[in-house]
Amino acid sequence: MKKKIIIGSRGSELATLYAQKVKDQIIKSASFRKDEIFIKSISTKGDQIKDTRLSEVGGKGLFSSEIEKQLLKKEIDIAVHALKDMPVNETKGLITDSFLERNDPREILVTFNKKKIKDLDVNSTIGTSSYRREFQIKKKRPDLNCKLIRGNVDTRIKKLKDGLYDGILLSSAGMKFLKLDEYITETFETEEIIPSAGQGIIAIQCRENDDEVISILKKINHDQTYRRAHSERNVLKVLEGDCETAVGVHSKIEGDQLTLEAELFSLDGSERYYEKKIVEKSKFREIGEEIGGILKKKSNNSYKK
Repeated sequence: MKKKIIIGSRGSELATLYAQKVKDQIIKSASFRKDEIFIKSISTKGDQIKDTRLSEVGGKGLFSSEIEKQLLKKEIDIAVHALKDMPVNETKGLITDSFLERNDPREILVTFNKKKIKDLDVNSTIGTSSYRREFQIKKKRPDLNCKLIRGNVDTRIKKLKDGLYDGILLSSAGMKFLKLDEYITETFETEEIIPSAGQGIIAIQCRENDDEVISILKKINHDQTYRRAHSERNVLKVLEGDCETAVGVHSKIEGDQLTLEAELFSLDGSERYYEKKIVEKSKFREIGEEIGGILKKKSNNSYKK
């Protein structure tokens, strides 16, 4: 048995809280003591580059590649990621197949003057780094201007306070983990704004041949979240998009049924393609592939360059 486990994660406050939650679950479920599990902060290129769209400098892998390199070199045993920030294709030699129970997947708006989206002044400026969020919010308010914003949650809120933006769009899960609920002006239900695939899910990655760690992670894996994660990610796999692809995907499980809905936008955001299906939850992988295929056909690849 391993005498110690090293968990690797990004160095931001939010990423450290995610890693701590994984540590707590392992202690609770796999008979490890606190002093046998260590958290290692790893600086990623995604954290270092703060004024450019990720799509222009390498995509989502900028948040995970440095951590994955240390995992492959056996400098860490487990990598903790926000699932929505991970590339859709797994890195050779690694496996991401365990997930903690999903946190709130919804989108939120923060405005300095506490105005909701419908009350913002004409031509107000909204901060987001996501084309998906930009196109979704413009469906509600076509007059709004969207402007790139990068950095951690605290940095973004400071930019809002400094008057650089009239509002910013963020994920509810991150705000709640950081105990910044007081700043939330408006919360959008997933039917109003479909979030990014995997939003609110903490994903746990390890080496595919590390049977001991795999057995530990199985003990903390949340089954419903596992099904939802794979169903949503399978939509992305079929679409073969990148981090510029404006796509929202969300699932829910009620009883034995899984509902999956997704929307895909054309490159310029002018066209929206939508699909929703309900299946038995045992068919979680197939439904993701099916919806991905339907959206791909409907859009005629207009979401790709």
